[in-house]
Amino acid sequence: MEASDTTTQRNYYDDLATRAVRNGHPLDATIELAASAYLDGKPQTHGKRKLTRRERDSQFWLSRKVKNCPTTAWSTEPMVLALARYLSQEQLAIEGLINAVAQVAPDALIRAVRYSGLVMKQQSPRRAELMLAGASCPAVGELCRVLDIFDQAHRLRVSAVQIEKDRLTHLSAFDFLVYASLYAFECLVGKDIASMKAGHANKSRTELAWHAINDLLAWKLGTANESSLKLNDASIGLSVARHLRPILFDEGRGGASEAVQAFHAFHALLDAQIELNEFISRSADAFCYDDSIRFVRHEDRLEIVEVDPAARTAWQIDGHKLRRLHDYWFHRAMDEFVEYVAADPGRWEIGRPENADANRMAWLRALQAKLRLQEVYGIADEVTSDSGEPVDVFQALLSLNLMSAFFESDFLVAFTDRLDSMGDWRSALQRMTMEGLLNGMQNRLPITWSGREAKIINITGWTVNESQPKGSLRMASAILDFWTYDMAVLAARLQKCEPGLQPHLFERPVLKFGATLVQLPWIVGIQNNSTAAINNLRRLGSRRGNVKEETQRIEASLAKVLESRGFRVLLNWQPPREGALDDPGEVDVIAARDGHLFVLEVKSTFMRKSQREAWMHATTTLRKAGQQLQRKKAAVLRAVESSAEFCMAIGLNDGQSITHRHGWIVDTSIESDHQRFSGFLKISVEEMLIALRDDRHLLKGLSEFRTASPELIALQDQGHSHSGTTMYPDGFNAERFAKVVEAAVVWDETNS
Repeated sequence: MEASDTTTQRNYYDDLATRAVRNGHPLDATIELAASAYLDGKPQTHGKRKLTRRERDSQFWLSRKVKNCPTTAWSTEPMVLALARYLSQEQLAIEGLINAVAQVAPDALIRAVRYSGLVMKQQSPRRAELMLAGASCPAVGELCRVLDIFDQAHRLRVSAVQIEKDRLTHLSAFDFLVYASLYAFECLVGKDIASMKAGHANKSRTELAWHAINDLLAWKLGTANESSLKLNDASIGLSVARHLRPILFDEGRGGASEAVQAFHAFHALLDAQIELNEFISRSADAFCYDDSIRFVRHEDRLEIVEVDPAARTAWQIDGHKLRRLHDYWFHRAMDEFVEYVAADPGRWEIGRPENADANRMAWLRALQAKLRLQEVYGIADEVTSDSGEPVDVFQALLSLNLMSAFFESDFLVAFTDRLDSMGDWRSALQRMTMEGLLNGMQNRLPITWSGREAKIINITGWTVNESQPKGSLRMASAILDFWTYDMAVLAARLQKCEPGLQPHLFERPVLKFGATLVQLPWIVGIQNNSTAAINNLRRLGSRRGNVKEETQRIEASLAKVLESRGFRVLLNWQPPREGALDDPGEVDVIAARDGHLFVLEVKSTFMRKSQREAWMHATTTLRKAGQQLQRKKAAVLRAVESSAEFCMAIGLNDGQSITHRHGWIVDTSIESDHQRFSGFLKISVEEMLIALRDDRHLLKGLSEFRTASPELIALQDQGHSHSGTTMYPDGFNAERFAKVVEAAVVWDETNS
């Protein structure tokens, strides 16, 4: 093999493998070690200079140890992932690599092709290398034919989207959102509210539309001129007059007006984008990241064959767990609210009597999210907004939930009530809009806007507390920044093709167009604000300065609950380093009781929406966590055997010994739940908390539209006894706790 460029520097991976061989590691294990280091981004520097990814790629694939690795090494998970990384990039070419692997390990190559995402990169030079290998390897040749079918299907869908985009290039980003809002009230809102009132809350169609609109808004911003992103009353008035009024108020609504034609084109574009997104998620991403299925070719079509039914349902099961956890935290919030009101019955009334029920529900949902953020994600009472101002987390959550309550009652429910009586979405929306105008000139259009200062004044009333009886303009401003998505900033980044995360509409639902702030009632009124807060902080804000402190608070929170159950806990223990290759790193949590030793590796991330994101998390963060835990558990066991001081720290006195050893990866996300990484069980922080608290009975279902009415107290007073659902009928002990977690007893719905 030869690279298109060469490197004269000493090869890090050869040195690493050589040291491993000297320390007695078998050859296959040394290759795995080198591949794992490569996947983890090592080495990061050469001397004082930071290495580029291409330099690291080149050094790995030119390593003598890698080029001459045993045939069996190619089938190991690290080498398959390393090969997938090579296939996913286009800068470096290693002559003969793909063909060589195809001859000795075709199954490993096929897996690597799938994981690489090459199915969506038909112009990649790696495709030519794959075709060449396929000429002499039938299995790889068949894979190339499968990729060709995907390519054709993808091109058709991309072309369909582009054709519809070409019809709407004249629309500004705000014009586009006007049509999106009309579409939402025509096709989504009535069905959403009806299903939620019935307790079903199935938002699959809505979420498909939201994601498609989000993608198309990014397209609009990527082509927008700067002036169109600075809205004022005049420009908004022109847009509404040109695009919204003809749809809602013109008599000839069935005619061929510009707005009607554009609205039809918007429908077609959104359908095409949804079809493209569904092809990517259900076909391309499934091909790449779903090991439970295989795509089998029949002439020029593909058929999905299920090869692992249990794994096939894992993603759906995880989604069901998330819904149950949402209910769990709401029940926790209701318990706390009952105590809050019991201490002072006057707290029952929140705001004006006519708004009290909605305000109580907003308060409960804010508390629900705060409890989850604090106990699971380690979020402090205050965080910092993008502007640098401190934000009170509960007040930020309460403000968003009060916004949601307002849009829900005054827009969504009001619209569906009129829709039920009138039977036509235009007539219902028209009446709601006119009634708003007659009632104090209130904006009841399907899209709303206001100036920043007016919005701050509105939010100020929601920041009232004992220390700020009149509210705080400064806090209101910081809260607004916390939930704001700046269209001009994102447009500039997209147009420069700069890397960065794109907010989803629900994560930051206040859209900033210059001095004007736009909100979409059909999103704000129905979105999951708990998920919005988590992803705002943990996905978009993953590089905040206080993220490390938050992870430490998660560990401290787990330690506190473990100690309440009689465990001796040691936090953030730094073991001694054993040799150049064996740096265990800091051990997050060590707990001991009843002869059981638990070594925990804690990870904190965000809530994922796709199989691709879940796969990436499993093959990066969780894969690495398993390797870390392998080293850390070994270091802990060495300390148990050699250090009396360490044994005393974990409560091993008077000849007590460890009879059972457990290593768990404890992660804030639910993905890859109860899978094993390097042999270690991965569980969620929430499952561990519930197992320790023994309150799985709070996982019971709860209707989204249940109001915080006086029945709330009766609901909480009803037999909170859970003697029939306890996971410890014979009392709590470490052995039973381990079995509860390892057997996933928390999720047993027959007893919860």
